Amino acid sequence: MSFRIALIKGDGIGPEVVDSARAVLDKTAKVFGRTFDYEEALAGGCAIDAVGEPLPSESVRICKSCDAVLLGAVGGTKWDNLPVNIRPEKAILGLRSELGLFANLRPALLHKALAPFSPLRGDIADKGIDLMFVRELTGGIYFGERGVTRGAGGKAAFDTEMYSEAEIERIGRKAFELAMGRRKDVVSIDKANVLESSRLWRETMRRIAAEYPSVKYSEMLVDNAAMQLVINPSRFDVVVTSNLFGDILSDEAAAVTGSIGLIPSASVGEGSFGLYEPIHGSAPDIAGSGKANPTAAILSAAMMLRCSMSLCEEADRIEEAVEKALMSGARTSDMVCADSEKALSTKGMTEAVLSFI
Repeated sequence: MSFRIALIKGDGIGPEVVDSARAVLDKTAKVFGRTFDYEEALAGGCAIDAVGEPLPSESVRICKSCDAVLLGAVGGTKWDNLPVNIRPEKAILGLRSELGLFANLRPALLHKALAPFSPLRGDIADKGIDLMFVRELTGGIYFGERGVTRGAGGKAAFDTEMYSEAEIERIGRKAFELAMGRRKDVVSIDKANVLESSRLWRETMRRIAAEYPSVKYSEMLVDNAAMQLVINPSRFDVVVTSNLFGDILSDEAAAVTGSIGLIPSASVGEGSFGLYEPIHGSAPDIAGSGKANPTAAILSAAMMLRCSMSLCEEADRIEEAVEKALMSGARTSDMVCADSEKALSTKGMTEAVLSFI
C-alpha cells in the first residue's frame, strides 16, 4: 500500500526535524511493508526568499495531490520586518484555508520518564496528564472584523469575535467523535458569563452533546480552565474550545508536560486529509546547531499515519519507540536538567528512536 506525503520543511529547525521524521517513517515503512512517496513544497520564509511569497500556488497544488502534509516550522527573525500580508506565518493561515482545515488537534501527554521535567508539583504530576485539545481553527476573533479608528480617547483598535452555529457544530462533533475513542469525556471551555459568542457556543455544544449520550459532557469558564490545567490536569480527556482560548490554553497544557519539543499536532477537516506539525516553532537561534528536539515532529508523523492513513499499528510502533527511547535515557538539551547529563544531538535522538522501531 502506497501513500503520498507532502513535505514542507520550512524555516529554522524545520528541515532538521522533518528529516528526522522522514527517517522514522522510512524505517516504519520497511518494517511493515508500506511505501511512502514524498513531494517537497515551499512555504514560509524560505518560499519568500525563493519566489517572493509565503505560500506559492504550486505548494498548494502539491499538498492537495497528497494524502497528508508533514510540516516543520515557518518564520524567523529574518522576516520580522516584512509587511504583515507577506509574513511567513501567512503560509499557515493560507494552508488552513486552502485545505479546509478547521480543527486543530493537540495532545498533551506527560511521559513517565519525563515527570521530573514538569513544572507541576510531584503529587499533581504523578496523577498523569493525557488530554487532547480540539481547537476551532478558522473562525473567531482571529478571523473577525478588525480595524483601527479614533475615539474620544484618541487612537483605538478593535477585533471582533464571531461564531456561527455551523462552525460550532462541526468542531463540537469532531471533539465528541474523538472522545468516543478515548475516555468518553468532553469539557467545553468558554466565557459564557460575559461573551455573547460564548453563550451561542454553549447552547450549541449542549445540543451536540445530546447526540452522544455515552460521553460525559461538562462546561468550564476559561479562567477556571487555566487554573485546572495547573492544579488538576488529570481531570481532562478531550477539551474543545474556540480559536483564541485554544491557542492560549493548549500552550499552557504543553508547558506542564515538561517540554514543547515533545508535542505534536494535527490540523484536520471533514475527511481524512490533514496537516501535521510540531508545535515548537522554527527556533532560529538553534537552527543548524544539532540541538533541535525531533520528538514532536516524529510524533506528528505518527498522528499522520493514524488519522490520515488509518495505519494505527504503525503509529503505535512509532509512539512506543519514542516512549522506549525516553525510558532508556535518551534526551536532547531541552530535556536535560543537570550539567552532568549528556544531551543527544538531533541525529542522536533520532537514532535512539529508530533503534526501537
